[in-house]
Amino acid sequence: MENHYEFEEEYRNTISTVDESGKRVWIYPKKPKGKFHNYRILVTVILLGLLFAGPFIEIGGHPLLLLNIFERKFVILGQAFWPQDFFLLALLAVTFFVFIILFTVAFGRVWCGWACPQTLFMEMVFRKIEYWIEGDANQQRKLNAAPWNASKIWKKSLKHFIYLAFSILISHTVMAYLIGVEQVKEIVSQPPTANMSGFIGLAVFTGIFYWVFAYFREQACTVVCPYGRLQSVLIVKETMAVMYDWLRGEPRSKLKKAESKTDAGDCIDCKLCVHVCPTGIDIRNGTQLECVNCTACMDVCDEVMTKINKPKGLIRLSSHTAIETGQKKLFTPRVAGYSIVLLAMMVFLSFMLVSRSDVEITVLKVPGTLYQKTDDGQISNLYNIQFVNKTFEEMELELKVLNLKGAHIDRVGTQKIIIPANDKYEGVFFIKMPTTNITKTKSSVDIGVYKNGEMIDQIDTKFLGPVKMKP
Repeated sequence: MENHYEFEEEYRNTISTVDESGKRVWIYPKKPKGKFHNYRILVTVILLGLLFAGPFIEIGGHPLLLLNIFERKFVILGQAFWPQDFFLLALLAVTFFVFIILFTVAFGRVWCGWACPQTLFMEMVFRKIEYWIEGDANQQRKLNAAPWNASKIWKKSLKHFIYLAFSILISHTVMAYLIGVEQVKEIVSQPPTANMSGFIGLAVFTGIFYWVFAYFREQACTVVCPYGRLQSVLIVKETMAVMYDWLRGEPRSKLKKAESKTDAGDCIDCKLCVHVCPTGIDIRNGTQLECVNCTACMDVCDEVMTKINKPKGLIRLSSHTAIETGQKKLFTPRVAGYSIVLLAMMVFLSFMLVSRSDVEITVLKVPGTLYQKTDDGQISNLYNIQFVNKTFEEMELELKVLNLKGAHIDRVGTQKIIIPANDKYEGVFFIKMPTTNITKTKSSVDIGVYKNGEMIDQIDTKFLGPVKMKP
């Protein structure tokens, strides 16, 4: 066993898509087929259907998901979030990150092979188009090596035209998640000059997606994606992943007709598992950085085992420990620890979401100002106030001083505070108090925020007054 992993560490010192000189190695994976690939097709149809339908799905008349970083407005599952909710969004991100850690420790890179949009689009959409137009791996190699003739020009042009069309569709979908489907419709229905920033944004997104899926491809997973790099420190011997059963498969031996070898393993070294791999690795060398658990090697190996009358599962979903000892142990102390942390964070996040106020109020004394004495003998302080309405309904509020005798609020402009739905409102107001009621130079002021006569929040600020002279 130790020798197996010593070999794994030494068999190459570069990633599979780059040679020793640093030059790109273009991957031509064999067309996959089989039981697990059919499952992936079903999962892909469901997930991509949800992805493209997402901008049109509404909860209570509001978007399912909107990540408007330009206007700093976010809607998640029909609930509005603002920059003032940064703590909640950060907590949500950390909770999701802990979930990813737990999921990876337990099940490896299942997300990468079965749910990641990059993999789904690359392997289940763009690669399918390539197979349909150019053929399987060997046909693609021959086409690329052939001189430019009418057939090659036609196939390449058709492929890249369809690639570009899908890239445009993806870019519009992503933009709909960022600015909303209605604004995307408005951009599309008008000339580019009417909304140049929106047009440039769509063009940039289209170019990025086209470049990634037409040229950069699997390198997005093996070179750029930070999650792929994290797996090396997250995966342990008990992690479920696509594994080659070296105890059963070794030593490898070529299979010849009418020949029986009792001392050989089940692996006949056909290398089909290597040819079908979309990241160009040999799974028989153990779990590797580039493996995305797509299960293509499992399907092709099962097909070979069936042909040579051997049991399926030479390459299967298992763990190092399960293959080595025959005992499956998924719920390890590490998994238990991450589970406890994740549960605690989810409980805390749920509490924060439930107790979140519908309106965020910020009261600040106008910088550089002191108190003022009015003609009627009162002391006034000037404040800036900002309201953020986190709901999708217009809100009318009222402010009252709770703790200072004789103090009242005098707003500048209209006396009504009306905050538009899912928007913010800023205003200026005075707090005034009779001089006779001031007992110190700096007093704490409690301001109650009322909606329909019911107090929904309370804010604390400071009130400055003149120095009291001792008699």
